[in-house]
Amino acid sequence: MRNGLLNEGKARDQLEDILNDPEYQAYHKDPGFFSELWDKALEAIAKAIEAIFPAVEPTARASSVILIGIIACLIIALVVITIVLISRRVKRRKLNESKPLQSMNELEWSYERHMKEAETFAASGNHSQATRHMFLALLLYFHEREWLKAMVWKTNWDYYDELRKVNKEWADRFYRLAIVFDQVAYGEREVDAPEYVSFRDEAIELIRDKGHES
Repeated sequence: MRNGLLNEGKARDQLEDILNDPEYQAYHKDPGFFSELWDKALEAIAKAIEAIFPAVEPTARASSVILIGIIACLIIALVVITIVLISRRVKRRKLNESKPLQSMNELEWSYERHMKEAETFAASGNHSQATRHMFLALLLYFHEREWLKAMVWKTNWDYYDELRKVNKEWADRFYRLAIVFDQVAYGEREVDAPEYVSFRDEAIELIRDKGHES
C-alpha cells in the first residue's frame, strides 16, 4: 500500500515537472499557424458583422458558423469549377481530332446541296454517308448565318467552341450530332434508317429553329 502511494506521488511529481517545463509552456502558449489563422478569421468576421449591424453583438459561435459557411461555399465552388473543367476537357478530347470538311469542294457547296445529297444517299440505303452530308448541311448553314467560320482545317471542337459563344443550347445540340458524325466518319458506327431519320430530324429542327431569326 505504501509503495502504491509512493508511486502515485512520484507520478504526480513527474507530471508537474512536465507541465512546468519551458518547452511545454512555449508549445502550450503557441496555438499553431492554423489555429492563429482561424482566430484572426473569426475576429475579422466579428468586426464585419459589427460594422454591418451595429446593434448586434457578434458571438464566437455566430462567427464560427459564418466562417464554416464561407469555407463550405468555397469548397462547393471549387468542386463545381473542377467538374466543369473536366467535362469541357472530355468534350474537347472527343471532338478535337475530327475535321468534318475533307476538301474545299465540300466547303463550296451550299447547305441545301448537302441536304439533297444526304437524301440521295438515304434513298440508296447508304445512311452513313447520308448522315455525313446532313451534318455538313447543318455546319454550312451555321457558316452561312455567320455563327461560325467553316474552314477545312478546323475540327468539330473549333466549331462547337465558336457556336457556344452565340448560343449554348445550339452548341450542345450540335455537339451531340457531332459525336454521331465522328463515329460514322471514323468507321466506329454504321447508321441504319431509323437512326438516320432521328439524326436528320434533329439537324433540320436546328436549321429551321425560329429562334435563329431573332
